[in-house]
Amino acid sequence: MKAQSMSRKTRPFNWSVRRRTVAGILFASILLLGIIISGLLIQTDNIAINLEGKNRAPSLEHLFGTDWLGRDMLMRTLKGLIFSIGVGILAACSSTIIALLLSLVAAWNKLADRIVTWLIDLFLSMPHIVTLILISFAAGGGFKGVVIGLSLTHWPSLARLLRSEVLQLKTAEYTKISRQLGKRERWIARNHFLPHLIPQLIVGFILLFPHVILHEAAITFLGFGLSTETPAIGIILSESMRYLSTGAWWLAFFPGLALLVVVGLFDLFGRSVRKFVDPFHGQRG
Repeated sequence: MKAQSMSRKTRPFNWSVRRRTVAGILFASILLLGIIISGLLIQTDNIAINLEGKNRAPSLEHLFGTDWLGRDMLMRTLKGLIFSIGVGILAACSSTIIALLLSLVAAWNKLADRIVTWLIDLFLSMPHIVTLILISFAAGGGFKGVVIGLSLTHWPSLARLLRSEVLQLKTAEYTKISRQLGKRERWIARNHFLPHLIPQLIVGFILLFPHVILHEAAITFLGFGLSTETPAIGIILSESMRYLSTGAWWLAFFPGLALLVVVGLFDLFGRSVRKFVDPFHGQRG
């Protein structure tokens, strides 16, 4: 049994898994870039009001149909996805930075580690959506409130992972030797901790992204997020609910499906990158 365990740990990387991983990264990247570029190229004239063509079902002319003001739903959906992706990038980046800083603070001394651990347990023990809504409301709502709320509620899981990595690095031999040579904690963090944490930070940021987008859409849909003038997916879905009873199913179906596709693509990209960074994890996947 021991020999079999050792052979699993030391076996060479499975090249078929590597090819599937690279194919997953390329597939997700191409589709996401296509969605982002398409959304950025859309001009305001493409989503102008046209009352003569309102509430039209999906057709070759309007693949996602039109809404109650005659606006093309495909164009609105792509524009909303771009806005939601922008919010997701900003909030996920902020959460990643918070997680990194707290993990480095935890390595300072035992008291700092207790405080960081208490903060992580506190945020993980509270209902996520409720905490997000309260922080967003306290921060003034709107774009700023949503970004602050998302940033302050999505760091705990990544911070817990980074904290465990930093504590292991703190007791490593080369770290002890650096301290014996008189190197300061700041130098050790910059030269020993950060290079090791960069892969975890990249993968953590990518995997945080789908959760951030979904929670932004959720609180916006509930009316606690972005203003109604904002072209976000949550706003589109919220407005569409009033017209479902009239049979305009496409107003909510296609934006919701597009949101799930984007979230799934980012999740696929993140998991593929994690397998690529960690070969043994890739063999288990």
